[in-house]
Amino acid sequence: MSNYEITPGTAFTQLLIRNHPGAIAWINGSEQYSDLSGAVKFYHTTYGGVLVEAEIFGLPNISRPGSSNFYAMHIHESGDCGDHFSHTGLHYNPGNMPHPDHAGDMPPLLGNQGYAFSVFYDKRYTIQEIIGRSVIIHEKPDDFTSQPAGNAGDKIGCGTIEWTA
Repeated sequence: MSNYEITPGTAFTQLLIRNHPGAIAWINGSEQYSDLSGAVKFYHTTYGGVLVEAEIFGLPNISRPGSSNFYAMHIHESGDCGDHFSHTGLHYNPGNMPHPDHAGDMPPLLGNQGYAFSVFYDKRYTIQEIIGRSVIIHEKPDDFTSQPAGNAGDKIGCGTIEWTA
């Protein structure tokens, strides 16, 4: 392969540079984590999947210099972020798969002194299938074992997935 061939990574980089996602979830923190905010963007790809970009600010370890920590991030069934995020339902799981194989299971966020940036590719859903659902950030990392949701702790951030203009 020559250095000039287009790979999926090259195409994904171009999507991010153009910054025209098909959908976005604006993340807001719970009352206890009111400084938490950010966006999770969903991009259509020519490879039949979705490129996901998450940029999150104000994660709990922000005040500890040099600190890092993992936080679970999932797509949940409902986009209702009201009432302390209590109506978001379970993980999005159209295939009725065991955890961690739900379509809504995403890689954990690595927070570095309160900031996390992550990009990944996923073929388990389309953007159309997740519109109106929510992205949830949990206070702890997902253990990728416990059923049904990975023992990730409280929901500390939530955003409804909406079409972009």
